Amino acid sequence: MKKILVPTDFSKESEYALKVAAHLAKQFDSEIFLLHVLNLPLTTVDTMNTPSALPEAMFFMQLAHKKFKKMIRQPYLNGIKVHEKVKRHRIFDGINEACEENECDIIIMGSHGATGFKEMFVGSNAEKVVRTAKIPVMVIKRHHEEFNVNDFVFASDFKKDNIETYKKAVGLAKLLNSKMHLLIVDLPGKFDNHEQAKQRIKDFILGHEYDNYSINVIAANTVEKGILNFSREIDADLIGISTHGRQGISHFFNGSISEDIANHAKRPVVTFRIPDEVGVRS
Repeated sequence: MKKILVPTDFSKESEYALKVAAHLAKQFDSEIFLLHVLNLPLTTVDTMNTPSALPEAMFFMQLAHKKFKKMIRQPYLNGIKVHEKVKRHRIFDGINEACEENECDIIIMGSHGATGFKEMFVGSNAEKVVRTAKIPVMVIKRHHEEFNVNDFVFASDFKKDNIETYKKAVGLAKLLNSKMHLLIVDLPGKFDNHEQAKQRIKDFILGHEYDNYSINVIAANTVEKGILNFSREIDADLIGISTHGRQGISHFFNGSISEDIANHAKRPVVTFRIPDEVGVRS
């Protein structure tokens, strides 16, 4: 975890994420790449790429850099190498582009989540980044005085296409010195008994064990409820889940558990992208 990307809109939620990133950066001697994306109308963006840039656009660029200067002076960033960048893009495109340019290892971003009509018509920037990012995305919802991950829930169906994301989750757990709680949510009629589900996890991790872990099965009507309920019961510090990054009409009709968890969970969530060639199921 040497390069951490932190998208910011200068909101309090963004600062929550930056403080978590700062804690990890000091722990692992990482650099932070602060990114502000100007989500301007297309006509404005086109004009900005010509010598006659719009005064309004230049104003927002200058304002962002002014806010960056104030942000970088915060005491919790002392001793950390911080880079700042303003991009003109759709938010999730700008974030993914910045990740590739700087070879970042993880995205840490703030979110207030979204529910009801707001979620249906506006959506959540965090949810869109989770859907499109190729590297792990950690979503932070509240202030953390310190960010210590003692208990890390990794929820999965523990089928073959999740093995790469499981390995990434294990790598993060080792880095953070966390206990992993491997979790299957048993939906009605899914397993004959919980021992069958536990055996699936045991078979899945064979050869990829991490010493500090527990195996868990919880019954629930939906996967999302099962993950959130279990995480609340053990007071988890972090929830990990895989995502296929489904987009477009497929995403609209089928939904994505990982995006719902990232949007609705009150505690931190980290998502791991399943390689596209592995499959297309969330």
